[in-house]
Amino acid sequence: MQKDINNGTDKAPSRRSGSYSNTTATLALAKASFRSIMRSPSAVVFTLAFPLIFILVFGFLGGGGTRIDVGITPGSDINNPVIGMLQKTGMIRLVKDKSNDEFNKLLEKGNVDAMIDVHRKVNTAAYSVNVIYTSASRDKGGILKSVLNNLFYDKTLKPTIAEIKESSVKGREYKTIDFILPGQLGFSLLSTGVFGTAFVFLSLRQTLVIKRFFATPVKRSSIVIGEGIARIGFALIGALFIILIGHFFFGFTLVHGAVTVANMLLLAIMGIIVFMGFGFIISGIAKSESMVPPISNIVTLPQFLLSGTFFSIEAFPTWLQPISRALPLTYLNDAMRKVAFEGMGLWDVKFQIMILLIWGIVIYAIAVKVFKWE
Repeated sequence: MQKDINNGTDKAPSRRSGSYSNTTATLALAKASFRSIMRSPSAVVFTLAFPLIFILVFGFLGGGGTRIDVGITPGSDINNPVIGMLQKTGMIRLVKDKSNDEFNKLLEKGNVDAMIDVHRKVNTAAYSVNVIYTSASRDKGGILKSVLNNLFYDKTLKPTIAEIKESSVKGREYKTIDFILPGQLGFSLLSTGVFGTAFVFLSLRQTLVIKRFFATPVKRSSIVIGEGIARIGFALIGALFIILIGHFFFGFTLVHGAVTVANMLLLAIMGIIVFMGFGFIISGIAKSESMVPPISNIVTLPQFLLSGTFFSIEAFPTWLQPISRALPLTYLNDAMRKVAFEGMGLWDVKFQIMILLIWGIVIYAIAVKVFKWE
């Protein structure tokens, strides 16, 4: 029989190998996996329902926050009672060491809430205070006005203040939804990539489905790619749904419209691919399905809490910020916000993409070592 096979007289294997297509098998596996995901309540909850709940809550809740970022104009006198009293309020953070052009861009984007320039008047002991506000942060500008007015009524400052000048520049309004939605979108991608991948491949291994695949011409790469296509497709549908809900119902800022949406979806693809690597690792080290949730939570919860999902990482204690800046979700969230609100392109967020790429290389290198097929 072996001789006949070698001589080509047994035509069955050659017909089988000749008519078989790994591309067709990959797409078939992707289709089956996608249907399985759509039937999974947990996938729908973590990818769509859970992020939407937070978006709805914060969308209706509106803006907030009490910290005011005030830029000090280059050349301004910083050793004066006005600056000193502002620092003592506890709600004002002074931003220094920026050029005028940099400050103008920050004002337009709402990344600083106002600019202040303090100079001593010629031949007097009094100071001239010039404040520039931005319409991108009207609420905080109003708070700053109240703070300054209170300071000027302070008896210790009266003799030193000669005048205050105020003006405004036009900028985009930075709403709470502009911060919250990218964070929730990032968490949705994280949950989909980690939990979905870990559960699926562990289940396929335990039920011997993958072992049965080995009896067919299906390549191992086809199984992984097929699952990846299904996971990416589902994540993109969820991402698009979240973006559109946020934009049309809560005014989520999309500076360049459809182009911005396309860039966000490309970032979503990069994110889900990296996060799937975590899922592959977990499926390789977990001994049973009961071990998947606790291990997955160890991966997802720190990123959910520390990657700027709800609050800027600058609000965290100083010792905690380096940990936050080491997490991949931090850079995905940051890139999403810059693309959506600031109108940046993918090349402008190349640093964030580079960090995600480094994480992807490291994660998949580990995944290859610990991943098990049987």
